Amino acid sequence: MRVLIKGAGVAGLTLAHELTARGAVVEVAEIARHVGGGASWFAGGMLAPWCESESAPDTVLALGREAADWWHTVLPGHVICKGTLVVAPQRDTGELARFAARTSGCDWLDADDIAALEPDLAGRFRKALHFRDEAHLDPRRAITALYSTLQASGVRFHLGAGPDFPEAGFDHVVDCTGANAIGQAAELRGVRGEMLMLETPDVSLSRPVRLLHPRIPLYIVPRGDGRFMIGATMIESDDAGPVSARSLMELVNAAYTLHPTFGEARVIETGAGVRPAYPDNLPRLSVDGSTIRLNGLYRHGFLLAPSMAKDAATRIFSMQADNGQQSLVRPSSLDPSERNIIPLQIGAGR
Repeated sequence: MRVLIKGAGVAGLTLAHELTARGAVVEVAEIARHVGGGASWFAGGMLAPWCESESAPDTVLALGREAADWWHTVLPGHVICKGTLVVAPQRDTGELARFAARTSGCDWLDADDIAALEPDLAGRFRKALHFRDEAHLDPRRAITALYSTLQASGVRFHLGAGPDFPEAGFDHVVDCTGANAIGQAAELRGVRGEMLMLETPDVSLSRPVRLLHPRIPLYIVPRGDGRFMIGATMIESDDAGPVSARSLMELVNAAYTLHPTFGEARVIETGAGVRPAYPDNLPRLSVDGSTIRLNGLYRHGFLLAPSMAKDAATRIFSMQADNGQQSLVRPSSLDPSERNIIPLQIGAGR
């Protein structure tokens, strides 16, 4: 079976891996001249299903809890398994209780516990939540390593390919173009996320830290060598332009709240990516004419892509066996005008 995947972000690359591992011949066409050129490049890389379930549907936890194992198996050494720390300023300590009540899998820490876990935060917070089973990775390193792994497995990449890349000769075409499909995929919208990278040798963190902030749900993810990714805004817009002055100030101010030393850090990068999202903020696997679409990973790209890729690969092989008589979606995810729908069951193909 020959499959063409359009899009070399996290969705397209994880699907390429799953299909190749099952024996398919895969080619990937990407309009950018490098992989991960969309929202994947600006992601936090937090494999944090329990934290995300505080504001996301239960589906996110169900689909995301195996993500760390998937990434560790495919890219050994890239996943850091030290959990997630959630803190709040003293005036907002009540927010920690609200956060804990809306999720699971966390331990309450006092000031001494926080100091033992993250010495540079000693004396700064009285209470915290530790989600011990969560993990994180560096998205850019992971994307680059997965690209190299796929090349070594025989996957052909066509970088800088135009939107009219020829589809003839393929048994299936899968559109994983993310935000580039806005305006083509029904109901798909853009949610802008802004980030900045700070550098300071005077702060050390071992795990992602989430600060419950009244305006921005800030997270700080250590990247090593004194670098920290700070994110992220969620703005209902498909504008991928530069970071706004207001967002930059709010992100820096929130980082300063976590630790004043961030006020003296060097800003070495700012960036914005457009996250593709459907109205329910859940990913969809659907059929659009002769094209299969895998899209709508929203802010959960690295967390949900492995599970979605597994399910998609299973269904594509099923379609091949049934001569293309089936099509595939997550429940309630297709436009009523679309046909040949079967439910995408959580856990299929794992």
